[in-house]
Amino acid sequence: MAIDKELLDILACPKCKGKIRLNEKKDGLVCEKCRLVYPIKDDIPVMLAEEARPLK
Repeated sequence: MAIDKELLDILACPKCKGKIRLNEKKDGLVCEKCRLVYPIKDDIPVMLAEEARPLK
């Protein structure tokens, strides 16, 4: 199951409050400004800066 478009529209990066997008693998949410990827676990976005990994 993919992230719902409506949910994606209201989510923001917890660090900079900027826009996020779904990555190509559909397993994370990307903040281009912070260069971070927030993981999606069991169809739930984990929007914690501590859980984010650097964008490659």
